[in-house]
Amino acid sequence: MPKKNSKKRYEVGEKETIGQCLDRMKKDGYVPVRRAEEPIFKEYVEDGEKKFEPVGRTIVFHAVKQ
Repeated sequence: MPKKNSKKRYEVGEKETIGQCLDRMKKDGYVPVRRAEEPIFKEYVEDGEKKFEPVGRTIVFHAVKQ
């Protein structure tokens, strides 16, 4: 029988602290195994060419079932 994937991503919300996100993970029965910061880009057109500008970042935790 194939093993069910027990990995999950938790993104820190806009008005949420890292601690609150970790508490939410613990409540769901998950433990963090990796933290990643992912950039947020804004797309715009300049002189007929698509360009991307970084406007922020988001923190994501990869977690496994405890």
